[in-house]
Amino acid sequence: MSPQRRTALASVVAAAALIALKLGTGVASGSLGLVSEALHSATDLVAALLTFFALGVSARPADRGHPYGHGKAEHLTALAEAVFLVAASLYIAYTAVSHLTGASESRVEPVWYAFAAVVLVIAIDAARMLASLRAARQFSSPALQSNALHFGSDLAGSVAVLAGLLLAAAGWRNGDSAAALFVAGLVLLGAGRLIRHNVDVLMDRAPAAADAAARRAIAEVQPHVDLRRLRVRQAAGRHFADVVIGVLPGAAVGQGHAAADAVEAALHRALPQSDVVVHVEPVEEAAVRERAHAAALAVPRVREVHNVAVVDVDGRHELSLHLKLPGELPLEDAHEVAEEVERAIVAAVPEIDSVQTHLEPLAEPSRGTEVELDPAEIVRIVEDASGAPPRRLRFLHTHEGLVAFLTLGLAPHTALAEAHARASAVEERIRVTHPEIADVIVHTEP
Repeated sequence: MSPQRRTALASVVAAAALIALKLGTGVASGSLGLVSEALHSATDLVAALLTFFALGVSARPADRGHPYGHGKAEHLTALAEAVFLVAASLYIAYTAVSHLTGASESRVEPVWYAFAAVVLVIAIDAARMLASLRAARQFSSPALQSNALHFGSDLAGSVAVLAGLLLAAAGWRNGDSAAALFVAGLVLLGAGRLIRHNVDVLMDRAPAAADAAARRAIAEVQPHVDLRRLRVRQAAGRHFADVVIGVLPGAAVGQGHAAADAVEAALHRALPQSDVVVHVEPVEEAAVRERAHAAALAVPRVREVHNVAVVDVDGRHELSLHLKLPGELPLEDAHEVAEEVERAIVAAVPEIDSVQTHLEPLAEPSRGTEVELDPAEIVRIVEDASGAPPRRLRFLHTHEGLVAFLTLGLAPHTALAEAHARASAVEERIRVTHPEIADVIVHTEP
């Protein structure tokens, strides 16, 4: 027999003994408080029996029908126990209120053996509460923890019954009923907490503390992994975690497996004895580049980012990019901006291990002057290529040379690839026939 079941069996024996003691003394003395405590112990007996059998069920290994084990049997037991407690406490409260309002008369007789019985009950309650509490902490058992809570409420109730008997002995006969009402309220509070907690577990509500601990553990994994999804639930003091992480598609199978092992080890440290399943997915390089591009542009004084590339170097993921900064910026300041960009990218894209930046001066806008030239030859070239003259044509003189801007009209159903090919053909023929033109910008429209 396991230590948990031995503890539960001891609770069964203790509950049975207390029922006999409380009920016998309560009936003999007419104490509603002791009778209510006997009913309370009766629910504890049922709960202890359920716990005893549930611990045997929950200890069974996982099987095909129950791949996650049988741990939730303990939570079903605790929930059933809470329902029994609610029913008993409502009956106790009804009877106590009936006495206090005068609808019925209290017939308590505060005899000496009633006091002796209550003192003995207090000692037993204290002993079994401490025993169940130690076992619950040692084995992380919710059923044993619920037993400790119930025994604690029994202890408080027994103290209240003792106070009620003392008041009855002093002349206030309803002191015993007031103590019984206090016991009922105490039990209802404990039952409410039990119901809420065990319903949360049975409904697979994510435990907030465990979820936060798991996320912190994954964030500290080196090299960083992209956490796509985390689902945590618990049963019988054990946590189950389903994790999805992303790695770059260039990573080898071994590297992805190593990342999964690192995440699993981190979660085992954060949540001991947890059951962890890690699924690895490839991260789209385009998405990584877009996130890095956005992070870089968010840094002040960065005007342009281009040539963003992700490479795999000996299992480490490096990102390179070109930064354009104001040309008059001193190199020292430009270097500080580059370092800030690198830090921003690593923070925004944790799957990237390092960032390499290439600094370029931002080209200032050039001044251009529109000039008048004979367009006949260019018009002829456009007509040969498209069957119609250009819709617009103008020339600008810039510091880089003469630039021709023209608009090419094509049929609306023309495919984009064909439109681009015709524009390229026009641009190439103009460059060949007019080498004095430094650049040709061809715009196509339907």
